[in-house]
Amino acid sequence: ILKNNFNLLLFSALDIATWDLECEFNNTDHRTELNGMDRLIVRRGQPFSIKLKLRYGEYQAGLSSLTCIAETGPSPSDQYGTRAVFDVAAGSDNPSAWSATVTSPPGNVVALSICPAADAPIGRWTLTLGGSCRIDFILLFNPWCSGDSVYMDNEEYLKEYVLSQDGIIYRGTLEQILPFPWNFGQFEYGILDVCLKILDTNPKYLRNPGKDCSGRRNPIYVSRVLSAMVNCNGDAGVVLGRWPALDKLSSDNPYEGGESPMSWKGSVDILLNWDSSSCSPVRYGQCWVFAAVACSVSRALGIPCRVVTNYISAHDTNRNLLIEYFYDENGRNHGRDMIWTFHCWVENWMTRPDLKPEYDGWQVVDPTPQEKSEGVYCCGPVSVKAVKEGELATKYDAPFVFAEVNADKVDYIRQADGSNKKMTSFTGVGQKISTKSVGNDRREDITHLYKYPEGSEEERETFRKADHLNKLLHRQESQGLKLAIEVAAEKRKGCDFDVIAVASNSTTSEKKCRLLFSSMAVSYTGVVKDNCGFKDLLNVELPPGGERRVPLRLNYSKYCDALTEDNLIRLAALLVDYSTKETIFTLRDIVLDNPEIKVRILGEPKQNRKLAAEITVQNPLPVPLSNCCFSIEGANLTGGKTIKERLESTVEPGEDAKVKIYFKPNHSGLRKLVVDFNSSKLCHVKGYKNVIIGK
Repeated sequence: ILKNNFNLLLFSALDIATWDLECEFNNTDHRTELNGMDRLIVRRGQPFSIKLKLRYGEYQAGLSSLTCIAETGPSPSDQYGTRAVFDVAAGSDNPSAWSATVTSPPGNVVALSICPAADAPIGRWTLTLGGSCRIDFILLFNPWCSGDSVYMDNEEYLKEYVLSQDGIIYRGTLEQILPFPWNFGQFEYGILDVCLKILDTNPKYLRNPGKDCSGRRNPIYVSRVLSAMVNCNGDAGVVLGRWPALDKLSSDNPYEGGESPMSWKGSVDILLNWDSSSCSPVRYGQCWVFAAVACSVSRALGIPCRVVTNYISAHDTNRNLLIEYFYDENGRNHGRDMIWTFHCWVENWMTRPDLKPEYDGWQVVDPTPQEKSEGVYCCGPVSVKAVKEGELATKYDAPFVFAEVNADKVDYIRQADGSNKKMTSFTGVGQKISTKSVGNDRREDITHLYKYPEGSEEERETFRKADHLNKLLHRQESQGLKLAIEVAAEKRKGCDFDVIAVASNSTTSEKKCRLLFSSMAVSYTGVVKDNCGFKDLLNVELPPGGERRVPLRLNYSKYCDALTEDNLIRLAALLVDYSTKETIFTLRDIVLDNPEIKVRILGEPKQNRKLAAEITVQNPLPVPLSNCCFSIEGANLTGGKTIKERLESTVEPGEDAKVKIYFKPNHSGLRKLVVDFNSSKLCHVKGYKNVIIGK
C-alpha cells in the first residue's frame, strides 16, 4: 500500500522525464508520412500513440491519474470547442469527444493512445499532459474515419482525391479537349504550413480568431474560406487573376511583373512564392490555376477534392438564367453575358447537415473571382445534386452554378439599322463536364451528375423548378437552309490550312443567299481579338437539295501574331436568304495543336538515385525559335522545385530542340514528371511522363 501511494504521489506530480511522439509510426498510420517524419501530423477521429518515460515511480491503472488538455488557436475556449480537457480512461465510445487510454502494462514507460474528436477543428494543436509535458501536433480532416464529415468509403477514390500529388486538368474546346498535366504537390516540404497560414490570414480569422478556429471543424466553412483566399480579391489571398482580353490590356506585355498563367506547371511554386513574399499575391492566374491551387490546399488539409472543367460555361450577369448574345456580322458579341470556352472549378467531398441527406457528396467550390457571395469573392460549396435538381434555394450560390451548366443561350444578330434579330441557331450551355478518372490518366465525363440530358423532359422540369420557364425563348430549327463549318483533322500551329463553310438547301426551290465567313483569334473567355481571314460572298446560289462548300484559308502569316496563349480561333458563318430574309448563324471554336513533347527517362528509376530526362520537341513553325527553355517539376521527383535548362542556340524550322535535365526522386511509387517548353514564338508547350520509382 505504501509503495502504491508513493508511486501515485510521484506520478500525480507528472514528473515525466522524456516522451516519444513516434512520428514515423503515427504519420505512416495516418497517411501523412509524405509530409515528413520530423513532427507529428495526424487525422481526427483516429488514435495516435505517445510513449512517456517517468522520472520516478510507475503508472498503475486505477491508482494513477493523468489529465490531458488539448488546445488550438490563440484563445482556446470550451465554448468554441477549441479546448478539450479529458482524463486517461479505459476508453470512449463517443466520436465527438477526445479520449486517452493506456495501452502498456504497469511500469515507468507509459504508452498512451490519444484519439482526437472526429469533429475537432483542424489546425495546430498543443496537448498538455499533467502540466509538465507539452506536445505540438497538426490535426487534419480524416476521410478514412466514418465519424468525420469528409468520410469517403472507397479506398481507390481516397488514393486519387486525397493522396495523389499530380493530375490532369482539361482545357481546349468542346471538340478538342486537351489534357493539361499539373503537379498539386500537397505533401511537398513546407506546403502544409503554407495551407495553415492561408487559414490564419483570412479576414474572418483576423476579425475573430476564436470563432474562426472553431469553424475549422466544418469542411463547409473551410471550403468557403479557401474559395475566397485562393484569389486575392478583397483579402491577402494567394493568386491575382489577369485576363488580358477581358481587361482590355495591351498585348505587348500583359503579364508584366509576373508570370503568364500558362507558365505554371504546379501549385508548389505558387504557394511557396505567396508565403515567401509576406502574403503578396502571386501574379498571375486564370481559372485552372485558381482551381488547381484550391485542390492542392484542400487535399493537404484532408478534404477529398478534384478539378472539374465545364465546356461552354455560362456567366449569367443578370441572374435570369438566360445568356443573350448580340453578334455583329464578324461574330463579335456586344452583350454583357459571357460564355467561356471552358471554365474550371473544384469539387470537395463532404456531408451537408444543413441540407437534405441526398445533397451530401460532391460540392462545387469555385475560387475564380467572378461575382461576390455574401460580400466576398467566393463561390460554394453548393451540392452538385442540388444543381442537377434545380434546387436554387440551397446554400451556397446555387443559382450562379446552375446557370454555368444549364442556362439557355439565345443569339441575336445586330442589323445594319441597329435592330436585333433573333437567330435560329442555339448552343447548349454546360457540356462534356470533365475530370480525371480514378487511377489512370483518362478523362471521365461527369455531365450526368450536373444535369439531365439536354432537351429531355427531366431537364425541362428542372428548369421549371427553377421558375424560369416563362422567360425562355422558344427555339425553332430552320426547315430549309442549313449551315455548318468543317475543319481539317490536322490543325498544327505554324501550318496553313483550310476551314470550310457548308451551306445546304433542303427545300424544293432555288435559294439565292449572301454568305459571310470570318475567322478571328479569341480567348477562352470568349473575347474576340484580331481578324485572321474573311470572305463575303454576295451571290451564293443553292439549287433544291444542293449545297455549296466555301473554303477559307487560314495562313500562319495572318494568325501568328493575333493568337492568344489559348491558341484559339473562332470561326463564324452567316447565311442570309434574300427572298425570305431568313438568317442562319453558326460558330465554331478551334484550338491549334502544339507539337508533342517527347520525354525519355535515362537510368533505372530508384529512390534517391540521380536520373536524367531527355526531352525533345520539334519546331513546327516556319521561323526560328530563340530563347528556348525547358523546365520540369514533379511531386517527390524534383525536391519541390522547378528545374530549368536553357538552349544557347536558336532552333531552325523543322529542327528538334533537345535537352537533358537531371533530377533525384526522394520517394518511391508512381510519379508524374511535368514538362514545359517555352520560346520566343512557341509558348508553354506542355507534356508529362509517368515514372514508377522503385525503392
